[in-house]
Amino acid sequence: MLDCTVLPKIKRNVLLNPGPATTTDTVKYAQVVPDICPREKEFGAVMKELGESLVKIAHGSTDTYTAVLFCGSGTLNIDACVNSLVPEGKKILILNNGSYSSRAVDVCRYYHINHIDLKSSYTKPIDADTVAEVLHQDTDHEIAVVYCCHHETGTGVLNPIREIGKAAHDHGCTMIADTTSSYAMVPINLETDNLDFIMASAQKGIMAMTGLSFVIGNTKMLEESKNYPTRSYYTNLYMQYSFIRDKGEMHFTPPVQTIYAALQGIKEYFAEGEQAKWKRHQAIWKELVQGAEKFGFKPLINKEFQSHLVLALLYPDDPNFTFETMHDSLYAKGFTIYPGKVSDFHTFRLCSLGAIYPEDIKAFWQAMKEILSEMKMTIPIQYNT
Repeated sequence: MLDCTVLPKIKRNVLLNPGPATTTDTVKYAQVVPDICPREKEFGAVMKELGESLVKIAHGSTDTYTAVLFCGSGTLNIDACVNSLVPEGKKILILNNGSYSSRAVDVCRYYHINHIDLKSSYTKPIDADTVAEVLHQDTDHEIAVVYCCHHETGTGVLNPIREIGKAAHDHGCTMIADTTSSYAMVPINLETDNLDFIMASAQKGIMAMTGLSFVIGNTKMLEESKNYPTRSYYTNLYMQYSFIRDKGEMHFTPPVQTIYAALQGIKEYFAEGEQAKWKRHQAIWKELVQGAEKFGFKPLINKEFQSHLVLALLYPDDPNFTFETMHDSLYAKGFTIYPGKVSDFHTFRLCSLGAIYPEDIKAFWQAMKEILSEMKMTIPIQYNT
């Protein structure tokens, strides 16, 4: 292991975008390892430790759950779960209240998978009672899978996966939750939250590098999916699972250095502690909210629906405002912000992901004050309605 205390400090940027997240130097330097063929037993041991730790973060037992690793972005996980877990002749119910759950609908359309696109407001959480009613009306039990995005990163809405999962299980359905931007931040328990499959990527909650994604799933259900229609080659969940199970390797070339960084990120996750880390994310979010209120920025959604991870703010109506100018000026000062993902609203997002702290947000708002002044904008921020 490298001694990072004797290595040069790397320029630190505060990323307030929804991922990739700001990382520690120890995670960055964890990628500097001797070259190794990923088919060696030594690397297989690294893969095994990583997979078991990922299950542990979600309070799962490795006797019941398995982590399936992929080389790719978070969308690969959506693809893998949707194309691999719907049995022949059955439907998947997609609870669509944001741009990331709608991506699962797109996957269904591309693979011609029979699905129900249950749309609801992008600015409010999904109503679990409505889900239960839709499932109750499915008297022929055509719906075999329920799919929900836990944290819709485009808006910051947090959906009630525990209640939705119960409704799914009461109807005998498999419950899939896209936890890409909540895993290792919002505490998740696979058993008590009624979850069969969850997913995430290394650059989010475990604060590591892009290129590694993973699905954590019920092992028995993974085994049963062997008999489901094979709609993809590279992203077939059972194929990847069985290869890791039998050989201790990913089927295709893994992102070797990224995996070492992910393992370091996990070590730092456990060192900080689940509750302490979640408390830190909430403290950052609180600083973001207080600063936004001080400047008069208007949030897209009500506080009661917010995840405490993402704050989506409406563009001001001030004629001197342009997002590009604000973004570029902040970027020059070491802060990155991100536009929204809701086509009906012009928003930008501030996120509390990554290895950042409340003092970083205080510095961010100071930089924002200087930039708004340079843009000759009116403060408090002006809105026409």
